[in-house]
Amino acid sequence: MDLNLAVLIDGDNIPSSYIKEMMEEIAKYGNPTIKRIYGDWTKPDLSKWKKILLENAITPIQQYGYTRGKNATDSAMIIDAMDILYSEKVNGFCLVSSDSDFTRLATRLREAGMKVFGIGEKKTPNPFIVACDKFIYLEILKHEAEENETTDSKPTTKSSVDKITTKDIRLISNTISDLADDDGWAFLGEIGSLLQKKQPNFDSRNFGFQKLTPLIKSIKSFEIEQREASKGRSKLIFVRNKKKDRGTAKKTS
Repeated sequence: MDLNLAVLIDGDNIPSSYIKEMMEEIAKYGNPTIKRIYGDWTKPDLSKWKKILLENAITPIQQYGYTRGKNATDSAMIIDAMDILYSEKVNGFCLVSSDSDFTRLATRLREAGMKVFGIGEKKTPNPFIVACDKFIYLEILKHEAEENETTDSKPTTKSSVDKITTKDIRLISNTISDLADDDGWAFLGEIGSLLQKKQPNFDSRNFGFQKLTPLIKSIKSFEIEQREASKGRSKLIFVRNKKKDRGTAKKTS
């Protein structure tokens, strides 16, 4: 069942150029039944949003900056989020900001049983990222749209794509070990879910791959096996650490 999502956007913190890719991404996770953006619309630097809001049916919420140096937008978003939570009209939230001030809000919403998606730029502080169930980088969405011709099996090379580090490989390896059967095999779908729980901003697109499968294939430390699924369904993919790496993964997990 699709989640009904409340999409709350920090207009003072997010560039308007990302809106198309952002809304397409949100649609993958649920139905955005509430869409609001917060900011002081008397400021000229928010003028670029006006046409985009109409095109995407996003409701602008006016919030004046009452005190210099204080972000009134954050407070308005937090108050609205709690009102929406208690209205019981949604079962998930999408908080769009790169501001760590929303860390406690994300935590509180999850405590209430809400699914929380975070969307922001790569400058987003880690506390806000780990407070979400899943966190998506805006730069990756923009880069993905600009590189539609890139195939799943080929990583892209622009600066927005991260390099796969030893730490990333160790995370995947340990996750495989956590889920492995007696022969070391783990189902790829379960690997992806556990990776998300361990590290909410883990996304194969961060490394230039559309899906987890080609990312795993690109790393020599892992073996992949396809198995027939019942009732004509698509093949199931299982992964395990190569023999020389299994012992290392067990020691570090």
